[in-house]
Amino acid sequence: MDGQEVERKWLVAEVPGEVLGTEGEPIEQGYLAIEADGGEVRLRRRAGRCFLTTKSGHGLVRRELEIEIAPEQFDVLWPATDGRRLEKTRRVVELSDGRLSVELDEYGGGLAGLRVAEVEFPDEDSARSFRPPAWFADEVTDRGEYRNRSLAVRGTPPAAE
Repeated sequence: MDGQEVERKWLVAEVPGEVLGTEGEPIEQGYLAIEADGGEVRLRRRAGRCFLTTKSGHGLVRRELEIEIAPEQFDVLWPATDGRRLEKTRRVVELSDGRLSVELDEYGGGLAGLRVAEVEFPDEDSARSFRPPAWFADEVTDRGEYRNRSLAVRGTPPAAE
């Protein structure tokens, strides 16, 4: 994917049963580069497919470029992410209106217990007018400590422990 990502994120304390009943998919993610200006280069393995992704910017709208790479390429690059990794299980469920879906990430390892819901939008207006379901807790879209890159390096933010 090459383009713009419009996304909002929330913490989740209690996950509804119908969401927990959705099959989850394990994800391994590591960072090759993390820049102070918001830029990052990450590796991700999900469902047997491997990706190299660059992101730039902060907050609601970010630039993103993602390319699929061969598993052999992933395996060569993966050691360079040591100390900047995370693991999570992702469940994807449609919201009641059927136009948007939620990606619920349940983190493992040192981040166990942390749950974050992400919703991607077609544009900024849709994102700004969205009313989250009752099971979403505090919004963390603009809180850098909840970005995956920060979680991979620093662990669970104190307020979420």
